[in-house]
Amino acid sequence: MKEQTKIRIAIADDHTLLRNGLADLIDSFGPFKVVMQADNGIHLLEQLSSVELLPHICILDINMPLLDGFGALAQIRKDWPAIKVLALSMFNNEFTIIRMLRSGANGYLLKNCNPSEFKDALENIYSFGFYESGATGKGHAVNERVSITPKEIEFLKLCCSELAYKEIADKMSISPRTVEDHRDNLFKKLRLNTRMGLVIYALRCGIATLE
Repeated sequence: MKEQTKIRIAIADDHTLLRNGLADLIDSFGPFKVVMQADNGIHLLEQLSSVELLPHICILDINMPLLDGFGALAQIRKDWPAIKVLALSMFNNEFTIIRMLRSGANGYLLKNCNPSEFKDALENIYSFGFYESGATGKGHAVNERVSITPKEIEFLKLCCSELAYKEIADKMSISPRTVEDHRDNLFKKLRLNTRMGLVIYALRCGIATLE
């Protein structure tokens, strides 16, 4: 594949060894090419401001010095909204990930994922605009007819907050068991199996909005 037809990737991560390893792995995938590396958000934004050909996808570590993933993502969404963003997290903290998704990330991955999942994430974000780690298949498309009740819609909106399931139950004035029923019914209807998948679905179809 010619260099100009490659899918351009930028990586921002303050761990040099990990960042270089990711770059080598991505370059081995075939259609992808790492064109930019940065060790913090400020360095990434400086590079984005100085290039003619922007990357198609930015891979953002959430925890970085000087400017973290949240700050970098906010600036990318403001100045280069067409760039897709894949968030990287060291820890499976769902509220941190929800915050990144609400801020406009197109997907997330844990740093201990395997290479095949990493490749799938890049391919899905480039082709479909989103990736949900741990989904069964790709889930339902937004324009597919899926019957969702008003209570399930309310639950989906609250899933996109930083409330735990018990707090969602209190907010909806229902029992924790009923919240679990709403969650499990939506998992089945939407062919998903994580809260993050529900969050991405809610954001993509407009049930919840970006911050």
